[in-house]
Amino acid sequence: MAVGQKQRSFLDCLLARREFFKACVGVYAPIVFAARRGKLAEAARLQTPTPACEDGDNLTPAAIEGPFYRPRSPGRVSLREPGLSGARIVLAGQVFSRACKLIPRALLEFWHADDKGDYDNAGFQFRGHQYADAEGRYHLETIVPGEYGFRTRHIHVKVQAPNSQSLTTQLYFPGESRNKRDFFFRPELLMSVKTTKDGKHATFNFILNIS
Repeated sequence: MAVGQKQRSFLDCLLARREFFKACVGVYAPIVFAARRGKLAEAARLQTPTPACEDGDNLTPAAIEGPFYRPRSPGRVSLREPGLSGARIVLAGQVFSRACKLIPRALLEFWHADDKGDYDNAGFQFRGHQYADAEGRYHLETIVPGEYGFRTRHIHVKVQAPNSQSLTTQLYFPGESRNKRDFFFRPELLMSVKTTKDGKHATFNFILNIS
């Protein structure tokens, strides 16, 4: 083959490869950027607490009961006891139906680990139940539970409207580093938490799948 032909063949090859890469960029770049935007949106969504009841699309999702549930817990609105350590937190909110109607006298049962991540499986430390008032409101005083294993901080809850089945779920704290690593975590179950001079104050509204 002549030298001129070799040079033209080499140039043709370079041009062909350049067109090929341009085509690849045109096809795959939007996919890459879309995936990146999706990850950023997901990261933002992970820190967005469940909104207030506005329609039937925000039902509170269920979560596993876990191995540490004990029935027949005492009725009380404060789980704090003398001699037990832990940062104070007050959790409050309301219980709604999927039509956003308030559910009076809903039964709420709470249990969680102590500040070291241990559960009391012999007694009823950090365990208790209460009934919502006539406007579906509940109010719980307790401590911030500790982490254990791969689990992020969480509070177990059972919520039951009168004459209905109970919802078993868990509530999570925003901004926790383990939230993304805990495969039981769900962003819809994030509480809204604020820190004041009196300790932490959290809110969460339960929306049950009943009419």
